[in-house]
Amino acid sequence: MIVQATDEAVCRAATLLRQGGLVSFPTETVYGLGANALDTEAVKRIYGVKQRPFASPLIVHVSDIDMARSVTAEWPPLAQKLAKRFWPGPLTIVLKKAAIVPELVTAGLDSVGVRVPANAVALALIRKSGVPIAAPSANRFSELSPTTAEHVRTGLGDRIEMILDDGPATVGIESTVVSLRRDHPTILRPGMISLSELEAFTHVRWEREFDLPTVEGEAAESPGRHPHHYAPRTPFYVLEPGAAKPVGRGRVLTLPTNREAYAASLYSELHKADAEDLDWIAVEKPPETPEWAGILDRLRRASVRKR
Repeated sequence: MIVQATDEAVCRAATLLRQGGLVSFPTETVYGLGANALDTEAVKRIYGVKQRPFASPLIVHVSDIDMARSVTAEWPPLAQKLAKRFWPGPLTIVLKKAAIVPELVTAGLDSVGVRVPANAVALALIRKSGVPIAAPSANRFSELSPTTAEHVRTGLGDRIEMILDDGPATVGIESTVVSLRRDHPTILRPGMISLSELEAFTHVRWEREFDLPTVEGEAAESPGRHPHHYAPRTPFYVLEPGAAKPVGRGRVLTLPTNREAYAASLYSELHKADAEDLDWIAVEKPPETPEWAGILDRLRRASVRKR
């Protein structure tokens, strides 16, 4: 059920979360599928609804640094520095988890990813519910992420109690995920906060792990690492400059040249094309620079054929 995200609707959604229900809610990145992160049975429902493997952990959304510290066992100075600079915003920080966080949330690992979303509805929902919210994207596992409430309804139907509608997501792709549990801080999933931006801000060297292959069925420290991910149902291709188009009835999407506008429109345009009963969808490959790494990562995984 889609409802406009009024104060009254957010209060009802918060009650549902406290009672073990599932609520889809907007963030600046994509729409999330939320449950009380401290309620194992509610979290288990997320995996069932999404048909998500338990080896893929969930990000815990919190309202502020104090709530982040309540679900983490360690809070190093770099975590404080990153949180002060990038929260609220599309940065997830992986740290050692507190004992109160169920292992189901973290794929059995002793780490947890936390972030403060930059969306007023999401923040109000967390505050009114009074609990941290575990929330992956509100879609079936490995499929195209939702950036509107209607995308959620189309993908998940009536399998969740409520979908809060706050219009289109503004960032458009999932958060950058970083780990502070290594000798050097590491980017596990690229996003719109780039490696160069992180290094310029922190003045330390960052590792990148998102190019490394993952082992099927093995617990990952970050979501979004599956080889085939973020994909439309229609076969999807990323074309090198001058490459021939695939055979059949298809369409090459026209997307903005500006990085932020490209990200904000990517999933929406893919959803539209996916509904056109085409033989293929394609985009021309954008610049291979560090600033575009998050977008390139989504395109690469979305264009991998299912086994």
